[in-house]
Amino acid sequence: QLQASGGGLVQPGGPLRLSCEASGGSLDDHTIGWFRQAPGKEREGVSCIRASDRNTFYAASVKGRFTVSRDRVKNAGYLQMNSLTPEDTGLYYCATGARHIIASICRNPSYYDKWGQGTLVTVSS
Repeated sequence: QLQASGGGLVQPGGPLRLSCEASGGSLDDHTIGWFRQAPGKEREGVSCIRASDRNTFYAASVKGRFTVSRDRVKNAGYLQMNSLTPEDTGLYYCATGARHIIASICRNPSYYDKWGQGTLVTVSS
């Protein structure tokens, strides 16, 4: 099972770090994807980090502000979010997919088969 955590209320410009923890299995052979869904909007692929080569990919809207990472020892993935804006508000999910997902579809939710419950991020003053 996957569990995303670390969400909360943060002021514009502030940081948050989300965690994705797995129980009952290893994340080591799986690409980890981060997705978000704002009210009334479709789920958006924010970032992903492949298991095969640890390459990372980002949505244009978060590139330079968000950093995705993974920790083999802790069996967890992370999404460091900096310079948050109200447009980053939403329910954030982590998910796992195949060991290697090609770049063009790495942020496509259709290629992920295990999902955790989301954690809510609210950016507001």
